Amino acid sequence: MLEVKDIHKSFADLHVLKGISFSIEPSKVNLIIGSSGSGKTVLFKCMVGLLTPEQGRILYDGKNLLDMDDKDRKIIRQELGMLFQGSALFDSLSVAENVMFPLNMFSKDNYLTKMRKVNEVLDKVNIKNANKKLPSEISGGMKKRVALARALVLNPKYLFCDEPNSGLDPETSLVIDKLIKALTEEYKTSTIIITHDMNTVMETGDKIIYLHQGKVNFEGTSDQIVLSQDEQLIDYVFPTRFFKDGQAKRKMDLENGK
Repeated sequence: MLEVKDIHKSFADLHVLKGISFSIEPSKVNLIIGSSGSGKTVLFKCMVGLLTPEQGRILYDGKNLLDMDDKDRKIIRQELGMLFQGSALFDSLSVAENVMFPLNMFSKDNYLTKMRKVNEVLDKVNIKNANKKLPSEISGGMKKRVALARALVLNPKYLFCDEPNSGLDPETSLVIDKLIKALTEEYKTSTIIITHDMNTVMETGDKIIYLHQGKVNFEGTSDQIVLSQDEQLIDYVFPTRFFKDGQAKRKMDLENGK
């Protein structure tokens, strides 16, 4: 279980996070959404230990990340898989070497065992016959899948994804969404995604956390968003009349039990 309790974070006179509290649904896809400047990225970095808040607690199975020494933090980091916005593959390493990188850092397995794990996760993300290719030799969608394989190779308890659809065309974005959803269910990971993609919000997220001006304005499901009377939330998720008409239809379907 991952819980965020009363997190505050400032930069000089700018108070970015103003008492953020929520819990993550275990073994589900959890989305953090909000407009630019709402605090999503800062919150994300606090949750994985890249930034330290001035106040609050970040609890992994009841243990506060902010109170841990280096040894305990290393143990927690082995339970975290990270899919970065730009994939963050090492240009000079092959596909297989990129995926093996976390195993080299945290695992004492021999080379053959590591390679077996690499091939297993590459197969899970539908990457075949590309082990020796460099990142420059594969497409943007393939890079995302390789990065996802790298995030999963240690079989993490928590999977963090920062804008996984960034830079992808709509069709490839849908493929990545479905892949993350399927792998979350298969690996039983607790997945946390920062996204601006409203298709991801409405089709993929089991739980949605909406930030506005450094505070949690909404915490619930996509169906609850549809039924919400919060104009600010509705204007963010359904920004055009076309989408609002769709929201009204979906709301009617839900009320009629469809």
